[in-house]
Amino acid sequence: MATASNKTLDASGLSCPLPIVKTKKEIDSMTSGQVLEIISTDPGSKNDMTAWCKRTGNELLESVEEGGKFKFYVKKA
Repeated sequence: MATASNKTLDASGLSCPLPIVKTKKEIDSMTSGQVLEIISTDPGSKNDMTAWCKRTGNELLESVEEGGKFKFYVKKA
């Protein structure tokens, strides 16, 4: 069961640091408690997203890997 999200950001094909840059931009436009789903094809984004969430205080609810795509669900602090 996938986590429900308020918005989806498709960062497929982008490499570090673009998925994080775009995630930050989207999160900044959202209200506290909303969930952003991020889709990425960059294997490095797994570590990047975890580190970014820790640094910014946003909550990484779930991280799923399927068919070479990584999905992250980030709840805005």
